[in-house]
Amino acid sequence: MAFSSSVATHVGMVRKLNEDAFSDRTDIGVWAVADGMGGHEAGEVASQTITDLIDNLPAYENFEDMLESVQQCVHEANRQLVEQSQAYDTQRVPGSTVVVLIVKGEQGAVVWAGDSRIYRRRDQHLQQLTHDHSHVQDLVDQHIIKAEEAESHPMANVITRAVGISEPLELDCKLLDVRLDDQFLLCTDGLSRMASSEEIEAMMTNKDSHEVTQSLLHTALVRGAPDNVTLICVKNCPDEDQAEAGDESTVVLESATLDDFE
Repeated sequence: MAFSSSVATHVGMVRKLNEDAFSDRTDIGVWAVADGMGGHEAGEVASQTITDLIDNLPAYENFEDMLESVQQCVHEANRQLVEQSQAYDTQRVPGSTVVVLIVKGEQGAVVWAGDSRIYRRRDQHLQQLTHDHSHVQDLVDQHIIKAEEAESHPMANVITRAVGISEPLELDCKLLDVRLDDQFLLCTDGLSRMASSEEIEAMMTNKDSHEVTQSLLHTALVRGAPDNVTLICVKNCPDEDQAEAGDESTVVLESATLDDFE
């Protein structure tokens, strides 16, 4: 198996600072997005701390070693950020959500904390692989509100778990099987709040990862994108497409206009 990926990140139509960060390690089968919080020199520091550690991961022959190393990276980022938080006032504690996809051969795993998500499209069906660590998700789980009410709930932006807030950090991990033609989408809530699962599934029918990320980003922007938007589309390629794997582009769009898509 071989993989191709495409990344897009945008400050959005309202925010002045992009506090999202990403790591695209197609070379070793690891991808991550992180959504920072806390404002300038807090949120951006938190998300970048996580992705910098992942960017420096070596290649491992063994899947279990790779998974353990990724988890250690996130825990180390948490340790560093908790230690650094003493330098910030209480209104600007550096924290970040994170979601990581790890794939080696037919083995895979998702590691996450917060409400950044991973979706998988397989056999023309989209499945959300992560479960949000958020206040509204807790309300949905307790049958207090309906799932369709969650996005418009006044506490929709309150997360219950994040990197950099406290020690120890509790990470969720889900093991996966990986098949040919699987497609994965990692995204911050800047996308998931702007596009429904049905819309994401429809756009992921396109086999071109770059077109998938651009279509989804455009959807978020035309709907106002009140938050930063970051997404990675990862495609598992058949053997005959291995030569093209890794050729997709990374697009970083900091200008909050729609001219990027003309």
